Amino acid sequence: MRLTPEQRERIVSIVRSHLGSDAEVWLYGSRTRSEGRGGDVDLLIKTEQEVDAIDQALVHSSLEQAVSLPVDVSFIHPRLGMNRFQRLVAAEAVLLEPCG
Repeated sequence: MRLTPEQRERIVSIVRSHLGSDAEVWLYGSRTRSEGRGGDVDLLIKTEQEVDAIDQALVHSSLEQAVSLPVDVSFIHPRLGMNRFQRLVAAEAVLLEPCG
């Protein structure tokens, strides 16, 4: 995984501060693989409540500021579940947990 422990901690902390302690954050894409360089941070976020567009934008901008990298966020709908894209990327996704 190509995120530092500090970046992982910040990501989980920000998501949970905005969306609640039950929020799950999953990393997928190029940063799940040790080899390679660069790339954005691709995240799936699962919560028990729906996240409106304003809160999605707040989480997104907070994450980009905190990790100083481009971030793509896909929110899993609590009632509808994952869409086709989310199911596809979930196969390689890694759950992020606080490192401490």
